Amino acid sequence: MSGRTRIRACPERTCVGCRERAAKTELLRIVAVEGACVPDPRGTLPGRGAYVHPTPVCLDQAVRRRAFTRALRAPGALETKALRLYVERTTVAEQATR
Repeated sequence: MSGRTRIRACPERTCVGCRERAAKTELLRIVAVEGACVPDPRGTLPGRGAYVHPTPVCLDQAVRRRAFTRALRAPGALETKALRLYVERTTVAEQATR
């Protein structure tokens, strides 16, 4: 033994809303499915993904900047109602556990 500890590298991604880098586990993966942005919390859906902090602030910034359309290389505008509902639910649930 050389006394070295094994530290696993933590993959980082950039939030398309605030443009800050964060650990992949702290961000929510978004995938385009049939013209809509769909949350992918497990990270297993096929296709190109974009990452955003699961907060309404970052989501609003990403929508305002049209970041999902660019990041997911979608041909047109994407619907974000399901994504907004998911983020609001997780935010409320997170605050209730505190």
